[in-house]
Amino acid sequence: MPKYGLDNIHNVVLLSHGGAGKTSLSEAMLFNAGVVKRLGKVDDGSTVSDYDPDEARRRISINLSLLPLNWKERKINIIDAPGYTDFVGEVKAGMRVSEGAIIAVCAASGVEVGTEMVWSYCEEAKLPRLVYINKMDRENADFFKVVEEIQTKLGKKCYPVQVAVGASAGFKGVVDLLTMKAYTGSPSKEAEIPAEIKSKVDTYREKLVESIAEMDDKLIEKYLGGEEITQEELTKSLRLGVISGKIVPILAGSALLNIAVDRVLDAIYEYLPLPKEQKVAVTGGAVEPSESAPLAALVFKTTADPYVGKLTYFRVYNGVFTSNSQVFNSSQNAAERIGQLYFMRGKTQEPATEVKAGDIGAVAKLNVTVTGDTLCAQEKQVKLTPIKFPTPIFREAVYPKSKADIDKMSSALSRLTEEDPTLKVHRELGTGETILSGMGDTHLSVAAEKMQRKFGVNVELSIPKVPYRETITAPSKAEYKHKKQSGGHGQFGHVFLELEPLPDRGENEFAEKIVGGSVPRNYIPAVEKGVVDAYSEGCLAGYPVIGVKATLYDGSFHPVDSSEICFKIAGAGAFKKGLAEGQPILLEPIMNLKVTVPNDLTGDIIGDLNTKRARVMGMNPEGDTNVIEAQVPLAEVQRYSIDLKSMTQGRATYTVEFDHYEEVPANITQKLVAQKQAEKEKA
Repeated sequence: MPKYGLDNIHNVVLLSHGGAGKTSLSEAMLFNAGVVKRLGKVDDGSTVSDYDPDEARRRISINLSLLPLNWKERKINIIDAPGYTDFVGEVKAGMRVSEGAIIAVCAASGVEVGTEMVWSYCEEAKLPRLVYINKMDRENADFFKVVEEIQTKLGKKCYPVQVAVGASAGFKGVVDLLTMKAYTGSPSKEAEIPAEIKSKVDTYREKLVESIAEMDDKLIEKYLGGEEITQEELTKSLRLGVISGKIVPILAGSALLNIAVDRVLDAIYEYLPLPKEQKVAVTGGAVEPSESAPLAALVFKTTADPYVGKLTYFRVYNGVFTSNSQVFNSSQNAAERIGQLYFMRGKTQEPATEVKAGDIGAVAKLNVTVTGDTLCAQEKQVKLTPIKFPTPIFREAVYPKSKADIDKMSSALSRLTEEDPTLKVHRELGTGETILSGMGDTHLSVAAEKMQRKFGVNVELSIPKVPYRETITAPSKAEYKHKKQSGGHGQFGHVFLELEPLPDRGENEFAEKIVGGSVPRNYIPAVEKGVVDAYSEGCLAGYPVIGVKATLYDGSFHPVDSSEICFKIAGAGAFKKGLAEGQPILLEPIMNLKVTVPNDLTGDIIGDLNTKRARVMGMNPEGDTNVIEAQVPLAEVQRYSIDLKSMTQGRATYTVEFDHYEEVPANITQKLVAQKQAEKEKA
């Protein structure tokens, strides 16, 4: 068996809009390479890639899946990434550890929203890629129409290197424009080029040869001089064009019928780069990859399993990762003990003694390592550029279904967020709710199902309460005397507070200007503690108070009956009284919203934002899209992810972040106060 390393491995990520057939393509590749004996199907949950019960039930990929195979003395690590936009974190992780990508496009649906999205990710990452027109056997499949659409929407640098023979039920195979041979059936066999498409084949070949020749001065001279360019010269120049990002080859086939899929494996072999041809991105620059250099590996995925424990997937960039060794985690500044290493194929683990530079492996039960960390040699520490994960945009409150679930919920949530960096958990102080944030409603419902299946925790998800705040708009003064006499020692604490609104509505402040010892120095901290405790509940609807400065300016004490607790109670009482007299108002969180939307839908989005009490701050055109910037109350955009998806069929994206608090309109304040009152009475 050949030894695989930097010069004979391909790491290739499969990308597409959901439903374009990536998983079927990966299954056909495994079958052609002799890894599986029969073709699994997505519909009956029998593929190697979609092994998770949630994936089989929903019939979509949720996790990225690693599928190594051998082809022509090379190892190809296929990374099947989800097509559904909610699982973009898995896409980003798969792209980060790949040297090349295959973007699958459905021959009937053409270029869809997700196609354009993953294309833009590849452009951003400068990732060499191939486009594969899949499902040529589908009704309404049209190779030539889709090629035109690819060139219009994704760019003129996309050139067919194959032409489909037939379509729908009549799809037979492809013509290779470099060899000028037809390949039909499954597995592919050489055939004659059908006469009916010969003229189209000649036209496409002419365009392809011209674009390849332009990559090389010698070839363009030959081409313009009318000399014949050899197939070897064309292949070599095309490969350089693909690696430099100047050409993107378009292939075609049917993954489900396994027609021309072996030609895709050949295209990976011939055109996509090897690990040795790409520099290693480290903090502060880039280095040449080398097997003899000290170890440098990037963790790109973590899975938490209640039975197996934690499984960590890593890509080795430099050196050799060996079983039963010790490595250093430079991201966490801690040593890690390494046990048995594995090569993963779907859910199956094949034990490995070592994983060399350029390859991908996995290890179980690491203590401190999480996704994005660098594992390296302690004596030669290095940090690889981590994966850039998108910020979560959709929030839901998580409630345990029973008492038994309460104790286990926080540990299950922390295991989930360790597994998926696009999930975030925090406790909302104003409402007391546990908030789970992710990329969309499907993402969070899958997370809830995982909690139940993996950790036995049953939870319910609901729209979070808005974390309103209260403040005052006018200065006020308040006095509070806490006095109790019940035989023996009594209780006495007496304070005067002055409250004033802070101009920026920021953190609350406490000050004192006691003169003449009317409140002894040792009791002032107790007054402050009482005031701070009173911040948690305002006088209008019981929301936390912000933006208030409280100043202790007078009071009195009793030499025997006064104590710290008495002054704490007096401080809280005076603060509450002062709030009620300071013309209190409700404040709501205002978010900065940035929506990237196609030009033709801009008017609809602005119209919808106007119904959400939004202030449009500006609009910046970027190519075929507009970036709308607005400020909008959180209460109006709790379900914006779902609204935007339905309004634009998923063609728009957005980001949202907290900016400041602002006064709630009077009519809404009345409703909220009444609602809170009703809740109190019910309780």
